[in-house]
Amino acid sequence: MRRKIMINYVQVLTAAIVLTIVLMTLMTYNMFEERMVDDLRVDARVLATIAGTERAEQIFSELEKELRVTIVAPSGAVIYDNRMEAIRMDSHADRPEIVSAMTHGEGRDIRDSKTLDRSTFYYAMRLESGFVLRVAKESTSIWSVYARAVPLILVLMLAMLAVCALIAERLTQKLLEPVVEMAQHLKEGNEAAVYPEMEPFISMIAHQHEEIIRSANMRVEFTANVSHELKTPLTSISGYAELIESGMAEGEMIGRFAGEIKRNASRLLTLINDTIRLSQMDATSFEVSMESVDLAQIAGQVVSQLQVNAAKMKVSLELETQHAVIEADRQMMEELIYNLCDNAIRYNVRGGSVRVEIRPVRERVMLIVQDTGIGISKENQERVFERFYRVDKSRSKATGGTGLGLAIVKHIAAKHGAQISMDSELGRGTSITVSFDRKGAQMRQEDSDDHI
Repeated sequence: MRRKIMINYVQVLTAAIVLTIVLMTLMTYNMFEERMVDDLRVDARVLATIAGTERAEQIFSELEKELRVTIVAPSGAVIYDNRMEAIRMDSHADRPEIVSAMTHGEGRDIRDSKTLDRSTFYYAMRLESGFVLRVAKESTSIWSVYARAVPLILVLMLAMLAVCALIAERLTQKLLEPVVEMAQHLKEGNEAAVYPEMEPFISMIAHQHEEIIRSANMRVEFTANVSHELKTPLTSISGYAELIESGMAEGEMIGRFAGEIKRNASRLLTLINDTIRLSQMDATSFEVSMESVDLAQIAGQVVSQLQVNAAKMKVSLELETQHAVIEADRQMMEELIYNLCDNAIRYNVRGGSVRVEIRPVRERVMLIVQDTGIGISKENQERVFERFYRVDKSRSKATGGTGLGLAIVKHIAAKHGAQISMDSELGRGTSITVSFDRKGAQMRQEDSDDHI
């Protein structure tokens, strides 16, 4: 970055120097040209007062070395020239300065000689007699003067560029000092900003930095948890299989061990499926297929599917819904309601109940899943949506829970722009409410990731 800023500074300064030299050259040349023409105009007016007098030719000849004097007739024929015989000269009717003088009273022109590297300045004025008096003066070409000055100009340019490079180095260092200071104290947030214009940038970088660290920590923790969760059922499956293989299990024990293997394999499969599903939703390429869905219809199907599980746990399922259509992904809505209800059944008590309610409220649709289970303490309520977090680990494993159900619910809600709230009390049950916008989640994928 420092090198880039330095290069930009030097480029700008070089352009400024070159532009200044070009402009000064043009201004100097214009001033030189105007000065020469003004001098010739004065000379012509003075000579016009003596033109036609007896001493005119003598005075004109005396000026031969300094000034060329030519008198041209209205026809363009040269009547007199103090440097050449007029009879040997061509018609001057086509000369720009003569044409202009004949038409407007005066004219000028500059003609360069490339071979002699000189310029001739011409000024002509129409006399009262109708003849034209022209005066001319040769001068070294302004460009040749600059050509001889090029070495000096280059030396000055190099010296100026060297000074500019040193100034640019100091300015770059002063400019970057606050940025380096900010990078070293990024955690301090806006307090590290020396330039007020950098405060939004610093806030954004600090936020992204925290998000990256948090995401990295979550991934490390997730990997460790997955490894641990996979190890437990695999160890059980391996242990029971060894007992059967060694012949230590006989009779009814074989059936019991086979049942344990099946239960752990089922739990393992569920864990793998939930992990894959979370990984899919974490992917930036994951797409949500929106369509009009009736939450009441989906809730009815899910409750019907879970009746058997609820009966095993001696838990009753109640459903109270109203027609409520939202824009959402159908499969995700099924997962969300299924996980909430399944969780309410697993963590319930014998003879308890789970109530599922779908209720439109103005521009929103409320999904409420309420149970009479074990409840969640205040300190644990903020963490229950974390991956693999369990309030009662022994109970979760006994019921086959993976600890990912509510994490999946949180992901799905975020993908749809829904809001989740929880009301729970130990020993009295839990109520989870998911609030959907009737128009659905019109948010972009990257926006929804901020809620996860």
